[in-house]
Parts: sequence; C-alpha cells; structure tokens
Amino acid sequence: MRTEIYEHFHPDERDYVDRASEWISHAGAYHEQKLTDFLDPRQQYILETLASKEDKVTIRVDGGYTASERKRALIAPDYSYLDDEEMGIQVLSISSDDHKINTLEHGDYLGAILGLGIKRGKIGDIHVLDDGCHVLVASEIGDFITMHLQQVHRVHVWTELLPVASLRTKEVALEAMDLTVASLRLDGIASDVYKLSRSKILTPIRAGRCRVNWKVEENPSTSLKVGDVISMQGFGRFKVLETDGMTKKGRFRVKIGKFV
Repeated sequence: MRTEIYEHFHPDERDYVDRASEWISHAGAYHEQKLTDFLDPRQQYILETLASKEDKVTIRVDGGYTASERKRALIAPDYSYLDDEEMGIQVLSISSDDHKINTLEHGDYLGAILGLGIKRGKIGDIHVLDDGCHVLVASEIGDFITMHLQQVHRVHVWTELLPVASLRTKEVALEAMDLTVASLRLDGIASDVYKLSRSKILTPIRAGRCRVNWKVEENPSTSLKVGDVISMQGFGRFKVLETDGMTKKGRFRVKIGKFV
C-alpha cells in the first residue's frame, strides 16, 4: 500500500509522506491531535491529499493570515471542531534605531534566526518592512528568539512578541522581466532568468536543487506554464506571469516576475 502511495511523489518526499501518513493514521485510529510545524505549499498539498483518503480525520491549516504561504496544520479526529483551536503562531517584531535596518533583506532575517539553532519549520512567512521585520513564528520558540536574537547582519536589533492580529504584511515585490525563448522548457527560461548558460543551468536542476511549485524537479525539459513558481537553490525564485504569443521568428514571449 505504501509503495502505491510513493508512486505519486518524488523520492525525496518519502520521509515526509511517512510522517504525514502517521499523523493522519494516529488521528483516525487513536483520536490524537497533531499540530505540525510550518509547511510549505507542497507539503500542505501532500498532507491534504493523504488526508482526503481517510474519512476519520479533519484538518485545519493556518499561517497567521489569509494569504500566507507557509502554514501550520492541525490534524484531528473527524468529530473535532477546529475553528477555535489555538494554532500556536505569534508575530516576532524586529526593529532597530540603526538606519541600516532598511537595507536588510529576507535572507538576512532568516539567516539570523536559523543561526540561533532554530529549525526552518518553526518559521512561517517573513515580511520585510521599511522599519524592521515581522516574522510569523511557532509560539513554542518565540521566547527563545526574543532572548537570543540581538543582531541581524551586523545591525543591532530588539525584538518583541505580538499577537497575530498585530501582523504587518508587505506585498511580495517582483522584478518584471520580458523574455523571448525558443520553448517553455524549464532549462531555457531559467538560464535566461539567472543569466547562466544552458549547460550551467543543468547542474543545479539535475542535482535536485530546483523546485517547481515547491516540488523537486530534475527534468530540464519540463514545460512551464503561467502561475508556476520556480526556485533554484542559491539563485532565488521567479514566477511565470504571462505567455504572450510568439515573435515573427517563432519564439515565445514570456513575462517573468523575479522575487526581490
């Protein structure tokens, strides 16, 4: 049975599939509740796919606000009412009187927090603001972070834990790029976005360092479509915004949004 389940997922996802299957089976068979760490959209999809095959469980996902990307999941027996359950999410507010704080980026904040020994799963979405940052964090590690996070990329900071209702969000900024490509293949578009040769872009793809919609993608010839989000470890993320017909020479016009 487990082998049949594995067929639907990438080999790198098997450990997570095993854990998610266990959470679901325990909720149904032993009437247990499980609050997960923050899950990326792919992990959420896997969990919800597995849960849909089990009629004795119910799931709630919440990332602190409606449009959140990373969310915690609460898995429970099907008779449970989860709308009022505590999801264990707080807002970590990071600020400073150093004007250089407005030069800090998403990776600076994430790196500083992970540098404390915090696991990525305890961190939700990160909103870089003009005067600091609001980070969604698992409530069980909130106090630890406020005690130990004193510096972000050489900028002295202070921290405060706030309720989710106090979250300040910032819309994701995308740098628009207009490309003309021979095809909609992953390697062709990614090489143009990251300004790498076609041969060099193959290395991270075949090494499992590329994700399309949060799923590992090792096939360079995979065709991309509007709405796809592509991330390449060490190079950043981009989204396919539009495909706008073809040029007279038969090349595809593609509008890309690069996350900045």
